[in-house]
Amino acid sequence: MPTVLVTGANRGIGLEFARQYSDAGWTVIGTARETSPELHELGVRVEALDQSDADAVAAFAPKISGPLDLFIANAGTSHPMNTSSAKDARDWQQMMMVNAIAPYQLGKALLASMPGRGKMIAISSGMASIEENGGGWVPYRTSKAALNMAWNSLALEARKLGVTVVALSPGWVKTRMGGVAPKSRARRASATCAN
Repeated sequence: MPTVLVTGANRGIGLEFARQYSDAGWTVIGTARETSPELHELGVRVEALDQSDADAVAAFAPKISGPLDLFIANAGTSHPMNTSSAKDARDWQQMMMVNAIAPYQLGKALLASMPGRGKMIAISSGMASIEENGGGWVPYRTSKAALNMAWNSLALEARKLGVTVVALSPGWVKTRMGGVAPKSRARRASATCAN
C-alpha cells in the first residue's frame, strides 16, 4: 500500500488531497498545527507540525518511519497581504519560513525515505511569476518565488536519487485561504454561464 505525506492536511487543498488519497487506498499521513475531525474520520495518521517553528521542522523527518511514495508540501499562509509596519515585516519573515524554508527543509530531510521511486510536489502559485506580476501581495509573491527556487534546487539534488520533484500551481481555489474569486475570474465565469 503506497504512503503519502501531506502538510497542511486539516483544511482546504490539503484536506482534499488527504480525502482522495485515503479513498484510493493509500496510507495517508497528514500534518497540521491543529487537527480536524474530518482527518480522523478518514483514518489519516495526524502528526502535529507548525511550519513556522524551525526546531519542529528540523525534528520532524524521524517521525516518518518506512518508505514514502509521495510528499505533498501543501501547508502555507497568505498573511500579511501587504507590509507597512514592523509587525507586518515579522509576519513576512514567518511567511517565508512556512511557505519556502520549511517545505525545502522537510523535502531535503525526507529524501532518504524515498530513494529511487518517490515523488515530491510543492503547491506553489502563479503569483510567484515575475513576468506576470500585477503588483500587490508582495510578501506572498516573494515567499512563493522563494519556494520555486528552493524546490528547483531540491529537484537537482533529488535527481541523483531517482526522486521526482515538481512545483505545481493549482490556480485560484475556493478555500478559506483562497477567499472569494478574483473579479476577473468572476466576470469570466458569469460570461461563460451566459453563453
